[in-house]
Amino acid sequence: QVQLVESGGGLVQAGGSLRLSCTVSGRTFSTTSIGWFRQAPGKDREFVAANNWRGAEALYADSVKGRFTIARDNARNTVYLQMNSLKPEDTGVYYCAAHSRGWNTARTRDYDYWGQGTQVTVSS
Repeated sequence: QVQLVESGGGLVQAGGSLRLSCTVSGRTFSTTSIGWFRQAPGKDREFVAANNWRGAEALYADSVKGRFTIARDNARNTVYLQMNSLKPEDTGVYYCAAHSRGWNTARTRDYDYWGQGTQVTVSS
């Protein structure tokens, strides 16, 4: 059974930083591509960043480019999302998701497995 567990969310002031973690179990991590999405209250889930197992350059939403960094640690079966210069509009529940394809994708329908989410709140 594939499981994705997010951690690292919390409350932070604008301009601050958080690092989210997504730990994967139940499948071979070295052939698992990971994406991060977020959902604010009353809004659709939106793409944030993606990292593929082939090692190609990561993909970012325009709204987070230059502020967020996605990175993977194959030894720990974990993908991290480092979030710097946080803004109130970054507030939401952050989800990690996984698929087996060797490329990055921003489409939710391309992901086969999802975590339960972790709350990120950025105060102004």
